[in-house]
Amino acid sequence: MRPRRTVAAVAALAAVTVFVAGCGRDSGGELGSEDTPATQGSTAAAAGDFGDLKDVCGTGDPKGAPAQGVTASEISVGVFSDVGFTKNSEFDDAAKVFTSWCNEAGGINGRKIAYNLRDSKIFETRQRMIESCREDFAIVGGGSALDAGGVEERLKCLLPDIPAQTSQPENIGSDLQIDAIGAGHSYIRYAGYFNWLLKEAYPASAGAVGIIAGDSPVTKVIGDQTVEAVQKAGGTVAYNDLYPAAGVSDWTPYAQALKSKGVKGLVFQGDFRSLAKLEQVLSSIDYKLDWIDANSNAYGSAFVELAGDAISTQNNLADLSGVAPLEVADEVPAVQKVLDLYKEYAPDAEVTFPALRAFSSWLLFAESAKECGDDLTRKCLYDTAREQTEWTAGGLQASVDITKADAPLKCFNVVQASADGWKPADFEPDTGAFRCDAPSVKYTGSYGTPLTLASVGKSLSDLK
Repeated sequence: MRPRRTVAAVAALAAVTVFVAGCGRDSGGELGSEDTPATQGSTAAAAGDFGDLKDVCGTGDPKGAPAQGVTASEISVGVFSDVGFTKNSEFDDAAKVFTSWCNEAGGINGRKIAYNLRDSKIFETRQRMIESCREDFAIVGGGSALDAGGVEERLKCLLPDIPAQTSQPENIGSDLQIDAIGAGHSYIRYAGYFNWLLKEAYPASAGAVGIIAGDSPVTKVIGDQTVEAVQKAGGTVAYNDLYPAAGVSDWTPYAQALKSKGVKGLVFQGDFRSLAKLEQVLSSIDYKLDWIDANSNAYGSAFVELAGDAISTQNNLADLSGVAPLEVADEVPAVQKVLDLYKEYAPDAEVTFPALRAFSSWLLFAESAKECGDDLTRKCLYDTAREQTEWTAGGLQASVDITKADAPLKCFNVVQASADGWKPADFEPDTGAFRCDAPSVKYTGSYGTPLTLASVGKSLSDLK
């Protein structure tokens, strides 16, 4: 998908904006450079342990250049981002913080990590992927809104991918990709969350669920999947609508429609800034829903501030898919470690939910690369990462079995917004900060399929 100097291109750009704005938040920090910066820090910060992972990074005496992007002294990886369009540097920030810490601790068995920021600027995913294919050893800890555009090129050049975020069906669960939080593409990721919402926490809302999604190539698909997810959790969709990609000047018609339909629970898929405006109108017409799924895009201080007084009127919730929230840092050492590292290496940057997911990706990459030793090839990296049966990123997330490329998420955790910020909701966790009794529910609708190596004339036997 490429920009054209036509009215259609303007409309397309606006459509994507709805999704991109919802994918992350302005971090508040400055954009980093394309290469890992020289670092300075305390001896304590340089220790190679992370949570319950020991010696993730450390010294060594590596030899040889066993793969593209790997020399005796350095490992070159790509980090995808739409920062040139969104001005959101969270994946760059996460890469800067992790690599600075890891390199100061000695690198991966003595090899320092150098990252190349691949700024896809929404429409340039394929171009950046071609560049990554020429230079990088692997792709780690990033994501692009229109990520389907780069999958074919990535598979052709046999480039492993450990992303922080995936967006489009052609990319989600594609070959040579490992999702560090373990979500399978054919399973309903939020099955446990919707079961809790509709059967336990707010059963009176099950007969009147509303869905509003941005009219963009990505969120329209997510909206369709949400309809199926709600129905399979026992809910009835009483209202389902799209809002224009170019924006809404007055949310009153949507608020009135929700009220007239008697909607009690709302799933919002789109820009959290738009949700904040909708909630202000809902509060002004004195209509309060039982719950609003603001989704993880809204998890952060910006949404709370934008919603204003409405944050106390409406009941905003979000499922973090088994990733520990920042608010439990005093109970989860791995979360506190992330906060400490950001304070050390990027004090002006905000730790966001995508940044936490990026850290899990970076840790999986580092642990796997470490195990490969001198023989650091793409095949070894991929095979070793796939061997993780109980991956928790040092305690940063609920345990997942990465040996299964397509499997349901068993654990979930819910946060709730208030005037004082976000906090864990009362969702009855049974495994630390998480609840791990989510049902295994497959999609039956047709939403697109991930690309495979076979689709480009390759196979796993070609991976070296």
